[in-house]
Amino acid sequence: MLLSMTGYGIAHRETDRYSATVEIKSLNSKTLDLSLRLPRFLMDRELEIRNLVTKSLIRGKVNLNLDFARPRATGAQGSIVNKEALTVACQELRELSQIVGLSLKQLAAVAHALPGALRIPADATAATEEEEETPWEELLPLLQEALDRVNQFRRDEGQALTSEILGYVDRIRILLAEVERHDPTRIEQVRQRLQNHLSEITSSEHFNPIRFEQEILYYIEKLDIAEEKVRLVNHLHYFAETAGLPEPTGKKLAFISQEIGREINTIGSKANDSTIQHLVVGMKEELEKIKEQINNIL
Repeated sequence: MLLSMTGYGIAHRETDRYSATVEIKSLNSKTLDLSLRLPRFLMDRELEIRNLVTKSLIRGKVNLNLDFARPRATGAQGSIVNKEALTVACQELRELSQIVGLSLKQLAAVAHALPGALRIPADATAATEEEEETPWEELLPLLQEALDRVNQFRRDEGQALTSEILGYVDRIRILLAEVERHDPTRIEQVRQRLQNHLSEITSSEHFNPIRFEQEILYYIEKLDIAEEKVRLVNHLHYFAETAGLPEPTGKKLAFISQEIGREINTIGSKANDSTIQHLVVGMKEELEKIKEQINNIL
């Protein structure tokens, strides 16, 4: 079954320590064109994430967005304000206000403007750093879950593409069968035209039987499409067989479709018959539909 390059997957996790969402979108591309949007604390994991995505998705224009947020700090009773820390800070500011002769508002403005004037307690900083180090091991399965959903989306899309493309292949087979059915009529018409001119050619005083035989053989060979029909049948069978393989086959199918097009064009140029050329136009139309869909195949 074919795999589509178009895909979408999202995975979400929420705990009492953080909420995280991994969203992945994939579109058509000749190579892997990967764009990552990560939180700052995962920047050192970028290469690892790229390798995981490359191994899983292989090809396509891929956008990966990892949103990560922590809940606001709460006090012991669930308040959003740390009352103890704020009380101590206000007391220190009042004492300092009396020393320097500034109001609390003025002092707060100065403290905010001066780098290093305010500090976070060491135990609070350590707790924050510890929280930032722990989530990656938990986020890795979340990333894998989103990748799995993208691939499932690709498989579902690929199943529909497989049915559609093989339908075009069957249509080419039907048209080729029409060519095969009409070919004896074409050959008889060619034979009749040769016979009509044979008496005129042989009665000429400049008639050269050896040259005549060479011209006839060349003419017959030029009009013979038997080998092209056989090769086209083989290419169509190989295409359908390749489309059923489990591994990505988009590039291989593109090469096979080129060979199919070559045989169709040769049949059209050698047939020298309006009916067959109309059938060839129909085969070319179906082949163009195949090529258009192959652009979306992994």
